[in-house]
Amino acid sequence: MSDVIPPGRAWSQNVRAISYMDLEGRPAFKMAIHRSGERWYLYAAHFWHSGLTVVDITDADAPRQVRFIPGPPNTWTLQVQAADGLLITSQERILDGWGGDADQPFGEGFIIWDLSDPENPRQLGHHKTGYRGTHRNYYDGGRYVHATSMIEGYEGHIYQIVDIIDPSRPVEVSRWWYPGQWTAGGEGGVPSATFLHGGAYVKGDRAYLPYTAGGFVILDISDVTRPTLVSDLPFSPPFISFIGVHTALPLLDRPLVVVNSEAIAEHGDEPLGFTGIVDISKERSPRLISLFPIPKPHPDMGIRNFYEWPGRFGPHNQHQPQFQKVLYQDENTTFLTYFNAGLRIYDISDERTPHEIGYFVAPHPLQRRGPLPSKGLVTQSEDVVVDSRGNIFVSDKNHGIYVLRFDDPRR
Repeated sequence: MSDVIPPGRAWSQNVRAISYMDLEGRPAFKMAIHRSGERWYLYAAHFWHSGLTVVDITDADAPRQVRFIPGPPNTWTLQVQAADGLLITSQERILDGWGGDADQPFGEGFIIWDLSDPENPRQLGHHKTGYRGTHRNYYDGGRYVHATSMIEGYEGHIYQIVDIIDPSRPVEVSRWWYPGQWTAGGEGGVPSATFLHGGAYVKGDRAYLPYTAGGFVILDISDVTRPTLVSDLPFSPPFISFIGVHTALPLLDRPLVVVNSEAIAEHGDEPLGFTGIVDISKERSPRLISLFPIPKPHPDMGIRNFYEWPGRFGPHNQHQPQFQKVLYQDENTTFLTYFNAGLRIYDISDERTPHEIGYFVAPHPLQRRGPLPSKGLVTQSEDVVVDSRGNIFVSDKNHGIYVLRFDDPRR
């Protein structure tokens, strides 16, 4: 049975809440969906707790929590990907200021799970970086995981392709880094905040990399043992440099990539973040062709702009279909979390004039479950995943998961 939707005022347009999952007080971060026969499952990686929760979402109006699987102590297990009956979960050292202990051991790398029994994932293998682990990995099925790895001797995260044809013995195939990151190899001088935030988004023989201050990078991976640079489109300056490009999502049938930064500082104490559309019809010279409008607060909120609220305001995660039949695919719609501005939905049918067509801002949490945001307890929408049935799942720093439906005004 679904948990009770929290009390308080929600603000929305063309979006309604149908259920809520408290997850026993463990806020979720990234989410993945898997279908087994007639049953649907959501796997939620956690924000302030090491581990993974399995939820039966066959009836999205009344989701059923199945179990919590603990992760290693003192470890971020933020990220999860599901495809081909496998689950890929990340492990990494917790950043300073986020509740970890830098002097204690931590888990690192990524875990490969078998979903033959979807309610009881079984560990098959463990890839280790030998250093600080992996962050936002990409897996859409097949034999390769495209990892965002922290490897000793490199400044920041780099791109690593790992072969999991034998899940019990994952093997690195290749790696690519921005020039200047390989400090152990004598490189240096990489611009500040230049690292792969990840994950790479793979389409055909191309990998699209959100390389923070390094910009939006296109790699040729037709030979997976030797990724080569096709092009790079910088965004910082004038936009925020950390994390200057957070996501780069190529559309399936249009030569376009939706890119966005990630808001970091509370009250917007940093350069402007953005979401925009890049034309890659000439992939050696990609060009920014439009920017999404900045969300406006509802008049009843009593603020002129979302920067006046505590917490972060700005883009974060996009819904990423990743060629999965269980996930919603629409070339004309972008679902994007915006921290204290909640979930925003945009029409991108005309790539030159993206415009907002729906939003949902959850009630502010009543209970603090983690140290952030530091300047007040407000909603902080984190990840969004939309299943092929039209159910929208949104996570939050201090809430559980909201399940939403979009009443599309275009239909």
